[in-house]
Amino acid sequence: MSGKVKTWKRRWFVLKGGELLYYKSPSDVIRKPHGHIELSASCSILRGDNKQTVQLTTEKHTYYLTADSPNILEEWIKVLQNVLRVQAANPLSLQPEGKPTVKGLLTKILKSTRLVSGFVVDKATGEAWLLQESLVYTSRKNIVLFRSQEDKLPLGQIKLWEAKVEEVDRSCDSDEDYEASGRSLLSTHYTIVIHPKDQGPTYLLIGSKHEKDTWLYHLTVAAGSNTVNVGSEFEQLVCKLLNIEGEPSSQIWRHPTLCHSKEGIVSPLTTLPSEALQTEAIKLFKTCQLFINAAVDSPAIDYHVSLAQSALQICLTHPELQNEICCQLIKQTRRRQPQSQPGPLQAWQLLALCVGLFLPHHPFLWLLRLHLKRNADSRTEFGKYAIYCQRCVERTQQNGDREARPSRMEILSTLLRNPYHHSLPFSIPVHFMNGIYQVVGFDASTTVEEFLNTLNQDTGMRKPAQSGFALFTDDPSGRDLEHCLQGNIKICDIISKWEQASKEQQPGKWEGTRTVRLTYKNRLYFSMQARGETDREKLLLMYQTNDQIINGLFPLNKDLALEMAALLAQVEIGDFERPFSTPAGHVTNQCKANQTLKQVIEKFYPKRYRDDSSEEQVRQLCQRLSTRWMALRGHSAADCVRIYLTVARKWPFFGAKLFLAKPITPSSLGSTFLWLAIHEDGLSILEYNSMRLIVSYVYKSLMTFGGYQDDFMIVINNTHSKDKQTEKLLFAMAKPKILEITLLIASYINNFHQQKAAFHHLSAPALLSARNQGPQARTMGSQPLLSSSRPTIGPTLL
Repeated sequence: MSGKVKTWKRRWFVLKGGELLYYKSPSDVIRKPHGHIELSASCSILRGDNKQTVQLTTEKHTYYLTADSPNILEEWIKVLQNVLRVQAANPLSLQPEGKPTVKGLLTKILKSTRLVSGFVVDKATGEAWLLQESLVYTSRKNIVLFRSQEDKLPLGQIKLWEAKVEEVDRSCDSDEDYEASGRSLLSTHYTIVIHPKDQGPTYLLIGSKHEKDTWLYHLTVAAGSNTVNVGSEFEQLVCKLLNIEGEPSSQIWRHPTLCHSKEGIVSPLTTLPSEALQTEAIKLFKTCQLFINAAVDSPAIDYHVSLAQSALQICLTHPELQNEICCQLIKQTRRRQPQSQPGPLQAWQLLALCVGLFLPHHPFLWLLRLHLKRNADSRTEFGKYAIYCQRCVERTQQNGDREARPSRMEILSTLLRNPYHHSLPFSIPVHFMNGIYQVVGFDASTTVEEFLNTLNQDTGMRKPAQSGFALFTDDPSGRDLEHCLQGNIKICDIISKWEQASKEQQPGKWEGTRTVRLTYKNRLYFSMQARGETDREKLLLMYQTNDQIINGLFPLNKDLALEMAALLAQVEIGDFERPFSTPAGHVTNQCKANQTLKQVIEKFYPKRYRDDSSEEQVRQLCQRLSTRWMALRGHSAADCVRIYLTVARKWPFFGAKLFLAKPITPSSLGSTFLWLAIHEDGLSILEYNSMRLIVSYVYKSLMTFGGYQDDFMIVINNTHSKDKQTEKLLFAMAKPKILEITLLIASYINNFHQQKAAFHHLSAPALLSARNQGPQARTMGSQPLLSSSRPTIGPTLL
């Protein structure tokens, strides 16, 4: 039983390569698995209350597994625990934030006594995918070997630290040697041998010179060799500096290769695995030179925007070039003479943009940190950019690499104002439903979660998990759509991707000044959380309800609509001022009062009630509104908000999100339009005009839900019906709305379980037996679902 399937399902499990694959039956193993559970070091196994049940928790899901007997379960638990122990010992699992320095498909040879044409026939011989563990600030310098790229569990590892790494001379190989090896290996293959201190030698067979150079350099650095004579001239100089711990007085620092150059470079600064990337690296240096040497001119600033975006996009597309551009910018921000100023300011600005996106590997990260430390000085513009770059390095290490190139806004902020002076160098307005906005600051690595923490502190709101509020963007195409943002995405990536999509979708209309619009409003409404609502939350909830009312998504008659409009007018404007009775000012003030009343009607009264109204009807409506408004004289805004929400919450589906849908025949729901209401207890179907309840389905009864071709589908488990165990309903909806409703349902289930898990733990048997007869539980079409009857973790569609 998993989060998606909320009843027990019999499945055939196969453990393979660090994954649990499951099928509908043993005969299905030749087909694609029905699903899979990825086992990693972060997984946990917990026995249930029942001797035959175990709970398996991964990063995203919780699964309940029950066996036919306690003995079978014990066997499975032992096997799974062994897998988790292996995963925990895997160096890659221990350091998830570490990125491979170099990787490639090579041929590995173990336990050889003699090298014949780079190959020895051995049972252990085979194709292997090799990942060198990230070498940044770790003493575990290893190569980790996998049989294939898809494997989760390594075959083993080779200790590199203090190993001897060298290229094997292949000039004496003969054609007979190749024939004797039994393999059709070309004489162009290159061989590297690794001699670990406590292991036998390992030979790596490599297909091209570029790849061989890359491997030889990174393996030599990983081994900690003091006499590095491999790699480019720049890399050799860096390793020499590393060996003397960056001694400031060393003449190595003044070597022309490490210092600013007006001319272009004839070869890359770093070792790259292909000729195409080497050519790209030289072009990259030219792009950087154009950015650095052209004067920044505000009217023509988009020239620099284009250059920066072009250079950094190439490095995101080809991660092998990330070391290269960092080294190029370190070089271009250094001078040969220590007393002279550091390199051009625009080189520092491009470096600042670069380290906000990604960081180089060791030893280049060591060089970058040392370079920034030596130039950090709050008294100079150059020094201030160095300090800002130091901040960016720390934040990028903390939150990880970016996904998108810098946006125009990010580049302009970095070029036109020194970001050193701002702890949060970028800012953007966040709009609320009451028409106001709050400007929030952020940096290159700020996630949505961090951004919301700042926003909540500034506005006096609770965290999204408690308030149910979420951050939305508008659609870059200009359509009336909105997109909810996940907490781990970076704000700068959102702005950049929105900007790129807007350019692509509206190529002729796009303006450089147009940017994403962020809105903060309620997405998930939990009645239990209403007790702790802050005044700001109540106010915004009232305006969001008003938005539903004026757009016909909330059922109320004309009289009640007028009462609600009067309450909103009292909150927004205050006491209604009667026109003065003096003859001179009476006419003017009467016109002003009428204008105010008309604005209130337009802003707070349902569209469907005011459309097609004659002037006389509008006048009468204004008169009735003024009477109700004046009756509220003296009431505070907080009092009116309280009254408004008390009235609104009387509707059973207050806080629900409504989606217009049309049943697809054959259906017992007919063929006319209706509303799908998504709320904390489940999915309800309402009549279109009256919004009366037709039927409700609790989340536990939903077996499947989501897009099906061009329609929205829900499959319900009718446990109370003997004739029809499952029921499938199809609805015609707009495609963006299908995605929105699917994610919303998943969020309700997930959010609820996260809150539940914070209070207490429920085992699978307890979940199955729990029943709580809540006041809003619906019984039509399914069993009542209550908080405690939901599984611990639901679908993770988000």
